[in-house]
Amino acid sequence: MRRTLPTDEEVREILSRRRTRPLPRPAPRAGRALQKLIRDLDDKFGRGPGALEARWREIVGERLARVSRPQKLTKGRGGAAGTLELRVVGAAALLVQHQSEDILQRVNLFLGAGSVDKLRIAQGPVKPLDDTPSQPKRRTAPPPLPAHQEAELKASLATAPDGLKGSLERLGRAVLSDRDGASG
Repeated sequence: MRRTLPTDEEVREILSRRRTRPLPRPAPRAGRALQKLIRDLDDKFGRGPGALEARWREIVGERLARVSRPQKLTKGRGGAAGTLELRVVGAAALLVQHQSEDILQRVNLFLGAGSVDKLRIAQGPVKPLDDTPSQPKRRTAPPPLPAHQEAELKASLATAPDGLKGSLERLGRAVLSDRDGASG
């Protein structure tokens, strides 16, 4: 025997009696979910030499950064202060040794008080510093535009507000000169 389909009223009644499950909660954000784990790992292992190397120039200064790099950061047992191993160019090892107290203070300022209490110096080659931030790259003015492009640019900016006109002209010249340089 075939079963007949319920009418619209019966469907509404059936659905009103049925309990539906609440919508599942959205997953927590990754940062929030991992926050406790990251804090525990940071307490246990702390920052490594990678964090130091990224900011090494700021920590020890330009002069020492040219001749030294953080190599390894060893944590002490039971939460005791650790040891920082530096790779130093041979001739500068004596300079680094004489400034070791100052270096330790600066490293502890970066990592947190009492993070490092010993400095181990290993002589060897040091890779050169990346681009020096103390000498910013100078921008060169874009080459002048052909007369017809300059006229088109001025015409297109005729209705622009006075405060923005100069900036928009410079931007337009830079864009148009880049386009010409890429296609030529």
